Amino acid sequence: MRDAAATTAWGSLDGDEGLRAAYRSHAGELYRFARRSLGDDGAAQDVVQETFLRAWRAAHRYDPALASLRVWLFAIARNVVIDHARAVQARPWLDDLVADPGPHGGAQPDASERLLRGWVVEEALRRIGEDHRQALVETYLRDRPYAEVADELQIPVATLRTRVFYGLKALRVAMDEMEVTP
Repeated sequence: MRDAAATTAWGSLDGDEGLRAAYRSHAGELYRFARRSLGDDGAAQDVVQETFLRAWRAAHRYDPALASLRVWLFAIARNVVIDHARAVQARPWLDDLVADPGPHGGAQPDASERLLRGWVVEEALRRIGEDHRQALVETYLRDRPYAEVADELQIPVATLRTRVFYGLKALRVAMDEMEVTP
C-alpha cells in the first residue's frame, strides 16, 4: 500500500475522475509524441491507450519524489512506442497491410525507427569479435574503401574482405540471438 504522501500527490490514477484528469492533461502530448515516433495515427492512439492502461496498472509504483506524472507517463509511452516498433519489425507483413505508401512507393522509416535500429545494430556489434567489428564499422558504417582501411590496419585487402564476410555472418548470428528480424 502506498504511503499517504504518495497517495495525495498521485491521486490521479486511483479513481475514475483522477484517471480522466490525467488523460485530459497529458493525452494530447502523448499522442503527438507517439504520432511523431511511429508516423501512424492509429498506432499513436493505441500507444496512448496502452500508456494509460499500464500507468493505471502500475499506479502503486509511481513515486512523485522521483518524477512528475508527466515525466512518468512519457517514460511509459516511450516503452510502449519501442514495444510497438519491435512488434512491427517482428511482423513486417502486418505493417504492410495498414501502411500508407509514401511518395516513393513504400513507408518511409521515421527517426525513432532509425534510432531503434541503430541501437540494435550497436548492441549486435558489441557481441562480435573486435577484428570483425572494426572491419564492419570502417567499411560498412563509415563507408571507407577497403584498400584505405586495410592499409590503416596494416593487413592485406583480402584479409579485410574475409573479416568483413565473417563479421557479417557473426552479426547475423548475434541479431538472431537477439531475436531481431531484418
